Amino acid sequence: MPVGFVDINGDDFSKPRDPSLTKKPEDIGTMPFEQALAELETVVDTLEKGAVPLEESIAIYARGEALKKRCEELLKSAEQRIEKITLGANGKPTGSEPLDVE
Repeated sequence: MPVGFVDINGDDFSKPRDPSLTKKPEDIGTMPFEQALAELETVVDTLEKGAVPLEESIAIYARGEALKKRCEELLKSAEQRIEKITLGANGKPTGSEPLDVE
C-alpha cells in the first residue's frame, strides 16, 4: 500500500484504520446486541466508502458477516422470549401465549 495514496473520494489509504474492524471473530460471541449492531454499522459504512485496500476489505467483510449473524441470533432469542397477552371477552387480560411473528 503506497504511503500517501489518496482515492477519488479524498480518503488517504495510508491512514491507520479502526483495528476493531479486523479483529478475530471470537469476541463477537459475547457482544450485546447494541454493540454488535453499532460495529456492524461501522463495517457497512467503511466498506461503502471503498477506501480500504482489498485484503483489508475482505477481513472487514468477514467480520461484518459474523456481526450480522450475532445480531440475528440475539433477535431470534428475544423473539422467543416475547409473549402476547390474551384478553377475555370483557377486555381484561386472561393470560399469555407465545408471540406468533409470522
